[in-house]
Amino acid sequence: MAERNATTQWDGDLAHGNGHIRGGSGAIGDLPVTWASRTERSDGKTSPEELIAAAHASCFSMALSHTLTQGGNPPEHLEVSANVTLDQREGNPTVTTSELTVTGRVPGIDQAAFAQAANDAGQNCPVSRALAGVEISVNATLQ
Repeated sequence: MAERNATTQWDGDLAHGNGHIRGGSGAIGDLPVTWASRTERSDGKTSPEELIAAAHASCFSMALSHTLTQGGNPPEHLEVSANVTLDQREGNPTVTTSELTVTGRVPGIDQAAFAQAANDAGQNCPVSRALAGVEISVNATLQ
């Protein structure tokens, strides 16, 4: 279907070095990244985990929109946030969780149907499948 790419240039050692991320499409500009922006404060820099969160939130919103539309209830509005956690597992930094939170306006369905559609989308969006080793939770609220 599609292939996308990004490049990162890194200078220096892990603790004191820094890098810059660029997306191949040009939509993602020059994003600075450091180890400290991953593990301490972001200080205006990004991290791989923030980029995973952005990818997961956007993928999930599209998957949920598709699921709802296929069920006959296209959404008027969805707002999705993803909270990705970097933690220690067996002595190694590891992405351990991605918590998706969605609120939506979807005429014609109730909270239970919205939550079911959200759970289905959370399991089936391509980024969720790519994160198969990560605990993924979905919290859905219909407005």
